[in-house]
Amino acid sequence: MTVTISRVAAREVLDCRGLPTIQVDVWVGDRLAGRADVPAGRSTGKYEAKEVRDGGRRFGGFGVRKAVANVRDVIGPALVGQPVSSQRSIDELLIELDGTPDKSRLGANAIVGVSLAAARANAAVSGMPLYSQLDGNGHVLPVPQLNLINGGRHASNDLDFQEFIIMPVGASSFMHAMEIGTEVNLALADLLLQRYGKLAINTGDEGGYAPPIKDPREALALLHQAVDHAGYGKQVVYGLDCAATHFYDETTGTYRLAMGSFETPAMLDLYAELVRDFNIVSIEDPLYEDDFEGFAALTKRLGIQIVGDDLFVTNSARLRRGIETGAANALLWKVNQVGTLTEAFDAAALARQHGYSIVVSERSGETEDPMIADLVVALNAGQIKTGAPVRGERTAKYNRLLLIEEELGERATYAGQSYRRPKG
Repeated sequence: MTVTISRVAAREVLDCRGLPTIQVDVWVGDRLAGRADVPAGRSTGKYEAKEVRDGGRRFGGFGVRKAVANVRDVIGPALVGQPVSSQRSIDELLIELDGTPDKSRLGANAIVGVSLAAARANAAVSGMPLYSQLDGNGHVLPVPQLNLINGGRHASNDLDFQEFIIMPVGASSFMHAMEIGTEVNLALADLLLQRYGKLAINTGDEGGYAPPIKDPREALALLHQAVDHAGYGKQVVYGLDCAATHFYDETTGTYRLAMGSFETPAMLDLYAELVRDFNIVSIEDPLYEDDFEGFAALTKRLGIQIVGDDLFVTNSARLRRGIETGAANALLWKVNQVGTLTEAFDAAALARQHGYSIVVSERSGETEDPMIADLVVALNAGQIKTGAPVRGERTAKYNRLLLIEEELGERATYAGQSYRRPKG
């Protein structure tokens, strides 16, 4: 018997910044079967699918009543009677209803909320966890990219790079990885307090500390010291999310940092120095979002994981361009960047087909919805980036992964040193 959607509802809820976002319900028969909250980014690429926001004075213009109305008046009626089991058909209908290349008519926030809620509804009807319903072989627990120091648009300090990351690749399990992350974070707090005073342990949007420093070398040195103090020097490697588009000056073609202005060759030299000195194994968005040539040069030069976020925006067309030019070797995977779960899974499949690793990521404006925990396991991606190990909207994802690890039991495999290409 085909199970069909009977109703779609939506409402405004608040994200971790206290700004409105959309929550979508998908009903099957007389049962609420699936619910999903939609996150929002602050450091967004210009090629991302577009949200619909209300403008005006209410909530500073960030209200989503228009998006809610689009779900209620346009999307919902069109989905009634559709089989809940056909994610691709549902998502294709959503794309058709919107009719724009960037989801700007109905809003990517409205569309992705429906897409994700439908996936949850299908899993509920199937009586399966979402990760298993999406992929019966989902069993890899990811290495967390723990963002312990915040900068850029995610913090009120003078650090230009957005995220300073530790990766517990030497952990024996996901639970062990979280033990390491928390102990390092506690050691880091002590170091910051002693060196800069209590204001240094205020936090940014993703729960990482926002100390009053400018030089990325100083931030990386602090991470190394915290890892050493916690006793995990041999089990941790390091990463950066530079979000370089946001300090790139298109007029002059230079990157404007607190340390001065850098042309592209000088930025490549800076990254090579940081990789050499600080055991960095992953750099996200080191250059401007349209500089495929620069990304390719850096990827070839450094030989580490170079992740495209603003560069690719989880978009298969942009990813194909990167593959053709050799730009980056990893995809940052955010469903709301592209607008539907099917499109995001297609991008992941393309990345894997061409040897690109996959880093599943949250947004800075998150909710307590832990769905990406199921998605990263369904993809067997091997890496997740969802902030520091603090604050409810971050720990919700980590706690869901701990539960999945328990559910999988002996089937669970922690990605560890194989984070770029998980085994098993």
